Amino acid sequence: MTRKTSSPKTAGRSSSFDPDFATATQTLKALRKGIISSRELTERVFRRIVRHNDKINAFVTLNEEQALKLARKADRNRTAERSLGPLSGLPILIKDQFATAGLRTTCGFPELSDYVPQQNAVAVQRLLDAGAIIIGKTNTPIGASDIQTYNKVAGTTNNPWDTTRTSGGSTGGGAAALAAGMGFLELGADLAGSIRTPANFCGVYGHKPSLNTVPFQGSIPPLPSLVPPSVNLTGLNDLAVVGPLARSAADLKLMFNLIAGPAPEDARAYAWKMPAPRKTKLQDYKIGYVLDDPFCPVHPDIRGAMSMTIQALRREGVKLHEGWPEGIVFADVFDVYFRLMAAYVSQAPVFTEAIINMLKLLYYMPYGDTQRTFVEGLTVSHKDWFSLGVRRLKSRLAWQQYFKTFDAFLLPANCVAAFPHNHDRNMWGRVVYASDKPRYYAETFKWISPATLSGCPATVIPIGKTNDGLPVGAQILGPYLEDATTLDLAEKMEKALGGFTPPPGLKS
Repeated sequence: MTRKTSSPKTAGRSSSFDPDFATATQTLKALRKGIISSRELTERVFRRIVRHNDKINAFVTLNEEQALKLARKADRNRTAERSLGPLSGLPILIKDQFATAGLRTTCGFPELSDYVPQQNAVAVQRLLDAGAIIIGKTNTPIGASDIQTYNKVAGTTNNPWDTTRTSGGSTGGGAAALAAGMGFLELGADLAGSIRTPANFCGVYGHKPSLNTVPFQGSIPPLPSLVPPSVNLTGLNDLAVVGPLARSAADLKLMFNLIAGPAPEDARAYAWKMPAPRKTKLQDYKIGYVLDDPFCPVHPDIRGAMSMTIQALRREGVKLHEGWPEGIVFADVFDVYFRLMAAYVSQAPVFTEAIINMLKLLYYMPYGDTQRTFVEGLTVSHKDWFSLGVRRLKSRLAWQQYFKTFDAFLLPANCVAAFPHNHDRNMWGRVVYASDKPRYYAETFKWISPATLSGCPATVIPIGKTNDGLPVGAQILGPYLEDATTLDLAEKMEKALGGFTPPPGLKS
């Protein structure tokens, strides 16, 4: 990486614009007004990476030479008043799960440490077509298959709020980079909370879209040696989604609108348009919520933050109702989700050894019901997989009925905040040490399951801090295909709650 030492020529032109922690929306406005140039902004991002990335380790590969070349081109086009894309000149981040033409893509696999794709993933191409500039590829666990971010290719990503703790996974590198001011948008993916958990742990915003609204083409896994990157993966996918992370709700909506829509092959017959939000004012929304549940009790600090959020909404005049929808039993939802998730990931090479070991040890070690459920899912028959699919559709139907009366549903993003690194090889035997009590690793997957199983959209927003100063987030779950409703609510709640704050020690 070539280091730049010059300071932005436009420093001091605007006292209100923060070129490190401004939202993407604010930054695009600053670019349009000439407050800062794309070259100056891009150089500044790389200087921050030099200054802060050693302690966070958010990146796998940087793209400095190409990024600066594109930034200069964006500035020339702006000066010449040429037609510009909606993200023209904006430095963004791409999770190392997505193929980037001419730029290394590993997804944490050592065998892909030198893999350079020849074409972009569909979602990546849509961002580039909008004028975005890729700063680099952000770290992810091997196969994007963990809620901690570490691998043998790039090492471990640390949380900017406390580097002894995880940034979450699998979009942990991107969430950490955004929180540290090293880019303005991140392209991520979510099967087991891989957008929501890192956003929650790092104090940024994340959106798990409705199922199949953004094409998965060009993602890993599957390995490119097994399936050509150009193949439409919609037929293989019944749980995972591609979506945005950012430092504001408005940024999530901006990016989601650009990447959503049918795969190129399907676009010949289908078009996509996001329905408008259900309401125009915060006080007009009718929202259900749960603060906690005996099936997966949340840390007291998280329950406290959730309770304060409900109180804030009540002061705003929002209509609120506590309790799960009729037909939704949290434990049953997770049981179906965890089995289907296990079946989904069982094809990934990273789980081959784990499957063999867990099958050998299942009846000889004191695994709990949750671990047993996962192992059974790894080896589920097609007949049983179909039965699970029927239960999944019943869950979606229960939410559809609920959203005939309610507009959205608020629930915790996780039972714990960011926890200390734990890379024990026996994933499901790991214990997460929160300050209230030890938790088995699988518990950290529970609160994300309702939205994933139903295919409904869920937006994570920061709502407070623990007593240790760690971020706490909440999920806004909404009606299937009505992503604008959760994104609009997130934006309105952001104004009421305060939004993103930079981690201490990273403001300069």
